[in-house]
Amino acid sequence: MTVATPTLIGELRRALRLHHYSPRTEEAYGQWVRRFIRFCDMRHPRELGAGEVTRFLTHLAVDAHVSASTQNQALSAIVFLYRDVLDMRVGWLANLVRAKRSERVPVVLTKQEVRRVFARLKGRGTPALVAAVLYGTGMRLLEALRLRVKDVDFAKNEITVRGGKGDRDRVTMLPERLKGPLLKHLAGARAQHEADLAEGAGWVELPGALASKYPNAGREWAWQWVFPATRIYEDGGTNDGGTGERRRHHLHETLVQRVFKDAIRAAGITKRASCHTLRHSFATHLLDAGYDIRTVQELLGHRNVNTTMIYTHVLNRGGRGVRSPADTL
Repeated sequence: MTVATPTLIGELRRALRLHHYSPRTEEAYGQWVRRFIRFCDMRHPRELGAGEVTRFLTHLAVDAHVSASTQNQALSAIVFLYRDVLDMRVGWLANLVRAKRSERVPVVLTKQEVRRVFARLKGRGTPALVAAVLYGTGMRLLEALRLRVKDVDFAKNEITVRGGKGDRDRVTMLPERLKGPLLKHLAGARAQHEADLAEGAGWVELPGALASKYPNAGREWAWQWVFPATRIYEDGGTNDGGTGERRRHHLHETLVQRVFKDAIRAAGITKRASCHTLRHSFATHLLDAGYDIRTVQELLGHRNVNTTMIYTHVLNRGGRGVRSPADTL
């Protein structure tokens, strides 16, 4: 019996980076492959087959009670491992059945509920501003947190979202009422950046190979995060493969999520709302205002308009926009 070694995970990471998968996908696939190997008593995947994969997926659904989308992600990780890492073109991969995802109506806040939440967010600093950006632009939480200074165009009232879901760029609006708060926030962030530079820090992680192409770009103001973290970290040592640069990461998503959850609770809202609910509310309120669904699709960055169509089911017009006969009595 061959025991799976940590080298396999390293090969998985290299293959994912070669195919330009996101860091989040790299982390998730690595966890699923480890979990699959542990489930199979640390046997090497080359010794396993369709039976073991099926038992693992059944275990996830029956014993771990994971959702269909989570089960499908685990299957995708295993398929990638066999196809792109181990280069095993085995026929049974194509015969594995993916779980059927249930259709869920997204949670949407009414405009009045949005006002109540933002009233509770007053005085909560940067997390409150991030939440306002989410509702005002329709961005996902990580898309907002990964904004660079250069991506916000105050003259054109536009924000460019770089490397969104599916590694696609798009342009969304910059709400007029957010320009003032954002400019004030950026003024503080720039002062902080200049202080970092004076102390020999001020670096930021750059995408792809830009750091090699433009060695000093990592200290330029244009490449800094719009929402930087409060702490500085060192990117390892040069002997460990790091740069030794003293950087700031962007604000961590859990901080925004925690503040938003507190605001939902304080506002007395019983819906299971999260930061992503602001994106759902953005889309629904635009459609309710009469905007074309194709326009909303482009703003959200949906590949298929059918994904955007889900918001037509939650417009504030009752069930499917039909008036109940009970209201005509």
